[in-house]
Amino acid sequence: MKFLDQAKVFIRSGDGGAGCVSFRREKYIEFGGPDGGDGGRGGDVIVEAINHLNTLIDFRYQQHFKAQNGRPGMGKQRTGPAGKSMVLKVPVGTQILTEDRSSVVIDLVEPGQQYVLAKGGDRGFGNLHYKSATTRAPRRADPGDPGEEFWIWLRLKLIADAGLIGLPNAGKSTFLAATTRARPKIAGYPFTTLHPNLGVAGVDGEEFVLADIPGLIEGAHEGHGLGDRFLGHVERCGVLLHLIDGTEEDVVDAYRTVRTELDAYGAGLTDKTEIIGLNKIDSLRPEVVEEKAEALRDAAESTVMTLSGVSGRGVEAVLRALLQIVHKDRVVRQPQPVEAEETSDWAP
Repeated sequence: MKFLDQAKVFIRSGDGGAGCVSFRREKYIEFGGPDGGDGGRGGDVIVEAINHLNTLIDFRYQQHFKAQNGRPGMGKQRTGPAGKSMVLKVPVGTQILTEDRSSVVIDLVEPGQQYVLAKGGDRGFGNLHYKSATTRAPRRADPGDPGEEFWIWLRLKLIADAGLIGLPNAGKSTFLAATTRARPKIAGYPFTTLHPNLGVAGVDGEEFVLADIPGLIEGAHEGHGLGDRFLGHVERCGVLLHLIDGTEEDVVDAYRTVRTELDAYGAGLTDKTEIIGLNKIDSLRPEVVEEKAEALRDAAESTVMTLSGVSGRGVEAVLRALLQIVHKDRVVRQPQPVEAEETSDWAP
């Protein structure tokens, strides 16, 4: 299945059904009164977050979604049926944005969370509604109110406990494949990974979700390489594993390049807890590994862990360090779902 994390769609709620003008016409009732029923209410357009989805690819092939119109009222005081609502099913972690993408309408972070994007039109009253002591035979009936229509953007930000960052070819996909059942494409050239991948890592009988995103290069925030578009998928992570290719000539420069791009992107990524991993140590002599790890410690002023995703050296220790921070993050940052609204007064 192809990965798509942004989609623009057009939504329209249903029109309300028109009221009916009708009078009783029976053989032995000479002056039958009004009996025109009301129309049915138009259907809503609702968005719902569900599990087992991790892409918006379905919205590439269908961009228009319309709820059903309410049916008109009928004689004998019969109310028209309400229109059927349209439910858009999206992955957990999807944000709904206005057409100009200037503001977030709702952030769907919990399975089953729903939100009314466009409210259906109100029903029109039949002539029975206007009967009074002074108006015994009203011939007035109202049309139903029109529904709402507008464009919106869907933006998916994957929900993971930990995220993998680093330059292209730093070994992120190899680490993901070695620690989870995910099978990302792995090759010895940059930008092998073209879209985010998720996997469930396990250590000491516990599991957490790990996200791998395409590598960053210098100038990514200006659109170089694949840009920084996919950094949104690690915004929700509690910890970042910054992998650095140990075979790089200057590992400090590689570290600083990625940190510069994180700072340019913003969204608090530089404030997240970071574990630095010097990868591919199986290709280096022990003294070289220690020399490069020491240089990274001085530059980052932080602990540097050494590992090899291919041979598995140091991988379990890194997973334990990640899990320890994930535990703390789960306790501190309990995501509170936004209550579903019954109206949609944000619509343009």
